[in-house]
Amino acid sequence: MTFDPVGVVYLVVGLATLVAALLPRLLGNVPVSMPMVFVGAGMAAFALFPDLPDPDPTQHSWIALHLTELCVLVSLMGAGLAINRAFSWRTWSTTWRLLAVTMPLSIVAVALLGSLWLGLGIASAVLLAAALAPTDPVLANEVQVSEPLTEDQEGDDDEARFALTSEAGLNDGLAFPFTYAAIAISLAGLAPAGWLGEWLLIDVGWRVSVGVLTGLGVGWLLRRLFFSAFSQRLGFTDKADGFIALAATFLAYGAAEVAEGYGFVAVFVCACTIRAAERAHGLHAVLHSFVEQIERLLTVAVLILLGGAVARGLLEPLTLADILLAAAILLVIRPLAGWIALSPGKTGPRERAVIAFFGVRGVGSLFYIAYGLQNGAFPGGERLWAIVGAVILGSILVHGVAATPAMTLLDRARRRRARQGGNVVSVAHTPI
Repeated sequence: MTFDPVGVVYLVVGLATLVAALLPRLLGNVPVSMPMVFVGAGMAAFALFPDLPDPDPTQHSWIALHLTELCVLVSLMGAGLAINRAFSWRTWSTTWRLLAVTMPLSIVAVALLGSLWLGLGIASAVLLAAALAPTDPVLANEVQVSEPLTEDQEGDDDEARFALTSEAGLNDGLAFPFTYAAIAISLAGLAPAGWLGEWLLIDVGWRVSVGVLTGLGVGWLLRRLFFSAFSQRLGFTDKADGFIALAATFLAYGAAEVAEGYGFVAVFVCACTIRAAERAHGLHAVLHSFVEQIERLLTVAVLILLGGAVARGLLEPLTLADILLAAAILLVIRPLAGWIALSPGKTGPRERAVIAFFGVRGVGSLFYIAYGLQNGAFPGGERLWAIVGAVILGSILVHGVAATPAMTLLDRARRRRARQGGNVVSVAHTPI
């Protein structure tokens, strides 16, 4: 009897899909996250079945790039649809602090350590910093906004969950300019005359603006199409809920990319724009539910392949210095940069600590390292993959164990403080 690896693949996919459907409810309040389970499953499967195809991302860079790209896209749409807080510069102030202070500080710190401590070239160090800059809307469900509220629900997002969700939704796109800077340095050299002007004008100014404007435009059009009285009379949304969510995702991304803008930014902005229409409408919950299920399936595939890559030697190029840097990123650089950005601010010390600590790294980092290595000239790509993989695995473990207990304690403290202040109605806005 010959071994059929295709049959094993289908078997693994079927079991993984079933587990993905049941696992969130089975885990409950246990300090074990879904990513931890599936990475472990991937490691076991590829270790036990050596005839399975090698999931090495350096050999299958095209698959790694576009699978992670699709996963991030769907998760960005889900994150934007889940945010219940109306947009304004004041109410989103925590988000702006994280984007304007925490993200650049983290990039500078990682780039300097990568160059001076690890001995990477300037271009490789900047690429590593850019890839590890975005926090993740894919693997951070335990610390993010869960779902959009409907007409029979009241309330708002608490500051910690809102900040982590909105930050992840935007910095996944805003890491692109720094990735382009690394690519430019790798191709044109460090001298600013060779790349800085074009980078500022095109990669920062034009691409960010196009991403935002495209997201606003596509979101506004779809909002008018599906939330107007005319569409309600014609039943445009009947039996088309999932297609609406996918259409919004791909239209926003495709339009932005065709116009040379940042598609990730466009998708999140589009989702927030759609969410702003009739905020209590039940369609938002339906759209989010469909996107969440697609996201979960894609996440399972990415995590199993990541676990398989680890089992097949992804982390072998790591040195002790690389491991120490990975630990520093998770335990020192992000928490310190987050605390600096939010001090002083409207968050209390406990909220500030949670927001600063839970800078989850995940699928977005996999996409950026794949994109950078495919489009630039970076020596030692295997080592960069290994460092990024180590950071993500550390994030899955550390944040996965800590997320449920931390958010439970934070919620209890918030409710207790609200009761003491006699302000039970606005528990979510009680600073702690």
